[in-house]
Amino acid sequence: MKLLEGKTAIITGAARGIGRAISIKFAEHGANIAFTDLFYDDNMKSLETELAALGVKAKGYASDASKYTDSEKLAEEVLKDFSSIDILVNNAGITRDNLLMRMTEEQWDLVINVNLKSVFSMTKAVQKQMLKQKNGSIINISSVVGVGGNAGQANYSASKAGIIGFTKSIAKELGSRNIRCNAIAPGFIVTEMTAKLPQEAVTGWFEKIPLKRGGSPEEVANVCVFLGSDMASYISGQTISVCGAMQT
Repeated sequence: MKLLEGKTAIITGAARGIGRAISIKFAEHGANIAFTDLFYDDNMKSLETELAALGVKAKGYASDASKYTDSEKLAEEVLKDFSSIDILVNNAGITRDNLLMRMTEEQWDLVINVNLKSVFSMTKAVQKQMLKQKNGSIINISSVVGVGGNAGQANYSASKAGIIGFTKSIAKELGSRNIRCNAIAPGFIVTEMTAKLPQEAVTGWFEKIPLKRGGSPEEVANVCVFLGSDMASYISGQTISVCGAMQT
């Protein structure tokens, strides 16, 4: 059963990691995919090819989601290329970890802009079309550290907590027009980024997780499929943790 048949999804920060997994999982469920990253590189080209092989329309766009002008231009191009925007997944995100006493203003501003302002920019850019359609699902990728905090990640935690507050507000603003907005809070997800961590650090994290393992990008993608589909038609304003009970 294809849960997203005929829908068009925009997925930001999708060239690798969780965003890439979401794109592939959405395509497997029949969605046409417009995906972004900062640069149109080999990762984006290979993802285009992989998605097209699944029988859906797919196109990659070089776009900086933290800039509203880029987001507005992207929404216009996607609408021209795909005719509708049914799902938005705000996934673009970075880290610049440091203790607050050592954190620079640049590290703070960069993380807030990429992680939080991008959610504002993209949501504002697509809402006009979703309001016109009287239908849409917005899915924002937050984090368990946006719920519980984490030492050395004040900038990242603040950005991800901001996403949760934004999600609840937009769900209330747009609900009367049948537009849903939800957040997902992943825990320790095994990606190319976490693969660079020392093995003893990874093992230490796993010991703190009741399920005793990290999650996969596909497990986050599965929740995105559910929230993007009509199966979640009465779910809005919620934050769903995908963390193996790391945060309860």
